[in-house]
Amino acid sequence: MITPAQRPYLFLDVDGPLIPFGGPDGHPTYGAPDTETANPLLNRLNPAYGPRLARFSHSCDLVWATTWMADANECLAPRLGLPELPVLDWPEQPDEDERAGLHWKTRALLAHAAGRPFIWLDDEITEIDRTWVSAHTGARALLHRVDPRRGLTDADFTVVEEWLRAAG
Repeated sequence: MITPAQRPYLFLDVDGPLIPFGGPDGHPTYGAPDTETANPLLNRLNPAYGPRLARFSHSCDLVWATTWMADANECLAPRLGLPELPVLDWPEQPDEDERAGLHWKTRALLAHAAGRPFIWLDDEITEIDRTWVSAHTGARALLHRVDPRRGLTDADFTVVEEWLRAAG
């Protein structure tokens, strides 16, 4: 049985994975533009993501890992039918990380995980991040890059499901 201290985190980025940027043919839309917040991006949020992400909460702890910060809980969680999730705080990135190509989120994610296994869904993950994480943690970690043109796909959800199944 997995204890709470061994339970994986799922760090979830918003722009790209949940709100796709689209490609040459545009981006998907789900309903009319949001008039409540006047945020033109919210109609790109696929409501079907909510139940799929909620199912992951049975085997991992979901955490917003996005520049949306608290707005993710205010604007996105209700649209997805998700409860309020913890939000990662972003400390300043050391300058040497940027020069070395390390993503500005990577250190903070690893620090928050504090030895627990984790999944990171983001559209900006590179091999530099994977190599750095591998060298700095003994915990299992899945750094999964999502295509920002399409957002999360069935294939992305399958990768996460298989990783969680293998972890549990």
